[in-house]
Amino acid sequence: MNPSLPVARRGSSLAANLGLSERVFASAADRAMAKAIDAGLDRVEAGLAREVSFADPIAGTSARYLLDAGGKRVRPMLTLLTAQLGDGVTDEVVTAAEAIEITHLASLYHDDVMDESERRRGVPSAQTVWGNSVAILTGDLLFARASQLMARLGERAIRLQADTFERLVLGQLHETVGPQNGEDPIPHYIQVLADKTGSLIAAAAQSGIVFSNADPAFQAPIVAFGEKIGVAFQLIDDVIDLSPKPAETGKVPGTDLRAGVVTLPLLRLREMAEADASSAKLLERIERDVMPADPDSLGDPYDTNTQASRIVPSPAMVDALVAELREHDATRATLAEAHRWARDAVDALSPVPDGPVKKALTRFADTIVERSS
Repeated sequence: MNPSLPVARRGSSLAANLGLSERVFASAADRAMAKAIDAGLDRVEAGLAREVSFADPIAGTSARYLLDAGGKRVRPMLTLLTAQLGDGVTDEVVTAAEAIEITHLASLYHDDVMDESERRRGVPSAQTVWGNSVAILTGDLLFARASQLMARLGERAIRLQADTFERLVLGQLHETVGPQNGEDPIPHYIQVLADKTGSLIAAAAQSGIVFSNADPAFQAPIVAFGEKIGVAFQLIDDVIDLSPKPAETGKVPGTDLRAGVVTLPLLRLREMAEADASSAKLLERIERDVMPADPDSLGDPYDTNTQASRIVPSPAMVDALVAELREHDATRATLAEAHRWARDAVDALSPVPDGPVKKALTRFADTIVERSS
C-alpha cells in the first residue's frame, strides 16, 4: 500500500470521520478548519508510516501489519480537532497525535492475543499469522515507540502517556478477572470501558488542547467528553456485534457471545432474567448453546456417556438465539444507554465556546451512536 495517499486510501478526512456534510460546514471558518485538519491528518499518516518502521525485517513487517490493514484514525483526528481551540496543527500536536494512534495500535496486538481473536480490520489477526509471542512483542515495540515520541514533547507528555497506559492496563486486568464478590457487574463493565477505550480517546482530545497551547480551562470538559464518548462507542459496538449484516460490520453476528465475551446486552439480560421468565429462558439457552462451555462443567472428557448426552447446537440454532437477543429489551436498553453517554458527552462541552470545534465534536457524538459498523 502507498502511504503517500492517506486520504484517498483511508477516507480519513474530517468530513468522512464525522459524517459531516457541506451543510454542516457551511461557513468559511468551518471549511478552513476542516482543510487544516485534513492537511494535519496527511502529516500524521506519513508520520505513522515512518514511526512504525523498524530496521529489523521481522519487526518492520509485523509492526506495519495492522497499520496497513486500515483504521479510521479517530484519535488523531480528535487531537487535531481540539487543537483548533489553540494554535492549531503545530508540530507538537502532530507528534502527540502519532503517539496516541501508535498506542492504540499497540493495544490491538495485545487485545487480540488475550481475546484469541482470529481477525482484525478485515485481515487475520497478528497472532494468527505469527503466533502469540511475536504479536505480544510487536505490541511492546509499538508502546516503546509511542513513549519515545511523547518523550520528545517533555515531562507533561510523558506523564499523560504513563497515566493513560496505566488505565489501559487496569481496564484489561479488570475485564480479565471480572467483578469481585458482591460487586455490581454493570458498573464494573462500564468502568472497564472507560479505562480501556475512554481513557485513550480522552488523552487524544486532551493532547490537542495541551500541545496547541489552548486555554487550560478547556482540558477538563474535553477530557470528560472524550471519556464519555469512548464508553458510548463501545456500547454501540456491543449492539453492532449482534447485527444481522456481516457485510457491513465485518463480523459474524454474535462474535463476542460465541467467544464467551460478556457485553452489556448479556448483562442486561441477566438482570432482566431475575424477574422475567422468558428472559431467564433465553439467558439459559444462550449460556448453554452459544457461549463456550466451562470445561469444569463438561464432566469427565473420557466419559463417553456424559459427552454423548450433550447436544451440540446447530449453526442455525445459534444464529436464532443471537437474533432473539438482538430483538430483546436488553439490547434496546444497551442502545439507549449508549445514547445517554453520548448526550452526557455533549453536555460536558458546555464550557467550550460555540464555534466550528464544538459543532464538529457534537456531530462526532451523533455519528458514534448512529454508526452501523
